Amino acid sequence: MAELSEQEMFRRKSLDELRAMGIEPYPAQEYEVNAFSADIKNEFDENVQRLVTIAGRMMSRRIMGKASFIELQDSKGRIQVYVSRDDISTEAQPEMYNTVFKKLLDIGDFIGIKGFVFRTQMGEISVHAQELTVLAKSLKPLPIVKYKDGVAYDAFDDPELRYRQRYVDLVVNEGVKDTFLQRATVVRTLRKVLDEAGYTEVETPTLQMIAGGASARPFITHFNALDQDMYMRIATELYLKRLIVGGFEGVYEIGKNFRNEGMDRNHNPEFTCMELYVQYKDYNWMMSFTEKLLETICIAVNGKPEREIDGNVISFKAPYRRLPILDAIKEKTGFDCNGKSEEEIRAYCLSKGMEVDETMGKGKLIDELFGEFCEGTFIQPTFITDYPVEMSPLTKMHRSKPGLTERFELMVNGKELANAYSELNDPIDQEERFKEQMRLADKGDDEAMIIDQDFLRALQYGMPPTSGIGIGIDRLTMLMTGKTYIQEVILFPQMRPEKVAKKDADDKYMAIGVPQEWVAVLQKAGFLTVESLKDLNPNKLHQDICGLNKKMKLGLQNPKPDEVAGWVSNANK
Repeated sequence: MAELSEQEMFRRKSLDELRAMGIEPYPAQEYEVNAFSADIKNEFDENVQRLVTIAGRMMSRRIMGKASFIELQDSKGRIQVYVSRDDISTEAQPEMYNTVFKKLLDIGDFIGIKGFVFRTQMGEISVHAQELTVLAKSLKPLPIVKYKDGVAYDAFDDPELRYRQRYVDLVVNEGVKDTFLQRATVVRTLRKVLDEAGYTEVETPTLQMIAGGASARPFITHFNALDQDMYMRIATELYLKRLIVGGFEGVYEIGKNFRNEGMDRNHNPEFTCMELYVQYKDYNWMMSFTEKLLETICIAVNGKPEREIDGNVISFKAPYRRLPILDAIKEKTGFDCNGKSEEEIRAYCLSKGMEVDETMGKGKLIDELFGEFCEGTFIQPTFITDYPVEMSPLTKMHRSKPGLTERFELMVNGKELANAYSELNDPIDQEERFKEQMRLADKGDDEAMIIDQDFLRALQYGMPPTSGIGIGIDRLTMLMTGKTYIQEVILFPQMRPEKVAKKDADDKYMAIGVPQEWVAVLQKAGFLTVESLKDLNPNKLHQDICGLNKKMKLGLQNPKPDEVAGWVSNANK
């Protein structure tokens, strides 16, 4: 009782009453639906009486004596239903309208309706119910969001609740489901473009012996059968490259990666990424391919190659600007990193008040400079190219710029969307790059890569010239749907543990004289701990709990006022 609200208790009583009437609130048999709300409205014909069977949640109800109107919500929207006593009450169940429909059904319950489509005098396309079937009883009341002139009232808009209880968010908030349908369009279009290009979708291990393919802090788990620690993958790169070694023309994977890092509006520790690798290509080809890919996806989702985000109209129409990273830093800060030593770059960072330390190598310092002064300024899609070798341990050296690599990151709306390389396929060079990463790890960089000996062995068998790219699906969906928080495009984002109110066990109450049957009543009244009874007005407490006993029809014998005073007195000792 202490855990249930008054409405929840009433709904459970309705559940029992339905069963007492011979109506199973959770029937097992199939309910054959032949129409959906949106289709009924779109296909309405005044000259044809269409018989339909629909099902969904009852989201509102207006009772007007012998007849009523309800709003039914199914997977495609909402539709009005007209329900009358004479139509749905039968010889077998004469109380279907007066008792079941009017008293025992609640907002949020699933029901099935058989009837015909018509237009009301007010001009609204509706369904005239001829039969009503209870399909599932809702035991928790939904928050009711009311809309008038496009404005939401009593909105279910607390982000903490919305993301934690996405199932409620999807039911009561308009547009939330549309976002995830658009996400499905993003993935479907991406997959279609890659498949039509002749590339093969594959799956690679999520549990890995070595966390490789990116600079990130991994999650660690334990494999009991091998008595060995394993890593949740931080990237799919090294396994996909093994497949290029094995002879695939192009391979891609759309899957989950896991990085044991922070959570904010742009990061979730569990995220979806697409990685693609194609033989005999370079990063210039990949830039052109990426431009066309994103333009195609934007048109599929929005009907045009533009999308408004954060007040900015962003065009995904190719081509995009291409800007070397060192030129970008010089453009935004006036500081030229070309030819500068690690110490000189660190000194400049410190002069700008940046938090840098001795564990950061040259690449990390340049990355910090770019992030601090440049990244957020690129609103329109921009390829940032030609990263220093220290920042790119898996990338081929630039063909004409010593010390730089053939790598790009795509910036859109001030954030990184994609990362791509002309892939390093020289196994000797790759081994030296891994060793440099290990030296960074020894200095304290916990994001440095670990040497993957099997990957090096694969490269030694020969990998053709290859270009690869990784695109974050969550961020891509944010851009294509105009959302500014990553939690808006992930159905179940990672959340901090739910706060649970502290509650004392029954024996603590009983120790101060409270009979066990009254503990739940006290907790229902809001006194979850014995401590909370201190300094209360005993008479007021007596009135409150006796009132609950009566209101909720608990049938308990009320304590005397002096007994309640004794509880309070003992709690104060």
